[in-house]
Amino acid sequence: MTADSGQLGDGHAALPPLVRHLGRTDYQHTWREMIEFTAMRGASTRDELWCCEHSPVFTLGQAGKPEHLLADLGIPLVRTDRGGQITYHGPGQVVIYLLLDLGRRRLKVRDLVSAIEQAVIDLLVEHGVSAERRGGAPGVYVGSAKVAALGLRVRKNCSYHGVSLNVDMDLSPFAAINPCGYPGLAVTQTSALGIALNPAAAATALLRHLAAQLERRQ
Repeated sequence: MTADSGQLGDGHAALPPLVRHLGRTDYQHTWREMIEFTAMRGASTRDELWCCEHSPVFTLGQAGKPEHLLADLGIPLVRTDRGGQITYHGPGQVVIYLLLDLGRRRLKVRDLVSAIEQAVIDLLVEHGVSAERRGGAPGVYVGSAKVAALGLRVRKNCSYHGVSLNVDMDLSPFAAINPCGYPGLAVTQTSALGIALNPAAAATALLRHLAAQLERRQ
């Protein structure tokens, strides 16, 4: 996949991102594709949102501490270039990567983080679940439990990586880590919160809310 697809002409900066549904993918392969896309994109390359699920994998942020992996479950650990500490990806979790030209959208990184968090919060509120942010700990929380994690990388004012929303997955691997670097942090998912959305439906809903947040901030 290259950044040559979906070029924009002058004056079309406000076009919504192109959405790509990748299905279940290998984390490292998708990460390499994001790096390639970002490196090759030009001033007129259309922004994209990549939606996928990953095969089981722990990922550790660029400044992450390996000691936050507490047990070897035989699940691969990948040290990546996003921000943040350690998290888990697996089937039943919706992952959306945001490949955006922040300069063209006049977005600062903190604005993008806020937009992502608000999209998740709005999705949950739509289904009667109250959620919140926490200062200094990016992500979305329901009570004391984290339901969505995010981590970003910005190169040449273009973002990649994104957000993961726990929908209907095996949460047990989270017990083998300090999620996002916080010992004892509880983790939950939308199915446990009474939200009757399968991963595909949750992805569609989250993409809709992300698009609304990005449009609102242009």
